[in-house]
Amino acid sequence: CNLHIHGEHSRNNKVVPMLALSEPSAIGLVIAHGTVGNSLSSSQHPDVFVSSDGGYNWIGTLRGPHHYSILDSGALIVAVEAHHEGQVKTIKFSTDEGQCWKSYNFTEQPFFFAGLASEPGTKAMNVSVWGFRPEEDGQPMWVAVTIDFQSLITRECNNKDYEEWLAHSTDKGDSKRNGCVLGMKETYRRLKKQSVCRNGRNFVVTKKQIPCPCTREDYVCDYGYYRHVNTSACVRQPNTPNKTFESCLNGEEDELLTAGYRKVPSNKCEGGFTPQDVVQTVIRPCGVKPSPGPSAKSTSSVTHFDTPKERLVLILVSAGAAVIVLLAIFSAVLAVRRQVYRTRMPAYRLSNLRIQDDNNGISADLESGASSNGTAYQHDSDVDLLE
Repeated sequence: CNLHIHGEHSRNNKVVPMLALSEPSAIGLVIAHGTVGNSLSSSQHPDVFVSSDGGYNWIGTLRGPHHYSILDSGALIVAVEAHHEGQVKTIKFSTDEGQCWKSYNFTEQPFFFAGLASEPGTKAMNVSVWGFRPEEDGQPMWVAVTIDFQSLITRECNNKDYEEWLAHSTDKGDSKRNGCVLGMKETYRRLKKQSVCRNGRNFVVTKKQIPCPCTREDYVCDYGYYRHVNTSACVRQPNTPNKTFESCLNGEEDELLTAGYRKVPSNKCEGGFTPQDVVQTVIRPCGVKPSPGPSAKSTSSVTHFDTPKERLVLILVSAGAAVIVLLAIFSAVLAVRRQVYRTRMPAYRLSNLRIQDDNNGISADLESGASSNGTAYQHDSDVDLLE
């Protein structure tokens, strides 16, 4: 027999009017619809349950579905019964986290309920109930009634009205570990259930944190280790090779030496169980094998690339070197050819006939009829023909 909390599925099917409710300023207080039985069923009648310790323990407080709200930082709870067809005129309120309820008729003319609204932040002590009622002409008229509980709860809370409450406390097992979550104990200052007073708008939630002693439960098994069935110790996996683990981070390859334990992330426990510290030693850049020892040098001086990553790096380096060599050769050939063309410019020399004519004192007479290309021509004119 267990308590089953109704969630979004029940609300979509109109089984319950509201989901579970909690507020940061109301420490440990949770209000929800639930059903007691072997399983959660929509055919069962849901009731309202209240928890004062964050959901570890629950008490049945109201019969049937209700609309509820938290006021005055948890010092006051209000609820209105959910009627699908009936009208409402009564609001219920509790000052001791749902242990006792009182009723108040907030209107003489009931109306169809539509919603329950309060100021965000749960600091206020007033709540508004709104809905509609039919008029004589058949048209609905919207109605809103605001109820201020300051006139009912007039006393301001003092230091005697508060208590220290340890969250997640189960009062079982080791007292040093009681209430420890992720290696920390959190103690809150909150209002006592029997105190009938108001926190006020200046109320601020305060808490104290104390680290817990570490146990093996604060650690998880590291890579290559597992927690044995018959013990809480982390043991080495039998199929894991007996070698150190390596990881590449920030361009450097680390060799991980571990005792098999790793603290749970965000865990802040101190002292207690402490496994051997994890040692990280930077040994070389990523993808580069360490230089062989003296014994290895005597047998072989060739570097072996075993992993696919190392082979890929080797191929890329070789291809880059080949491209650089080809570019250098091509540049050298262009430079040599350019130098040869510069030294072999064409030279024009006079022919032997021109030299011989110059030596004999014979020169071309442009006016006597030597053409520009050296071809002789007869001077002729139309004037001779006319004469």
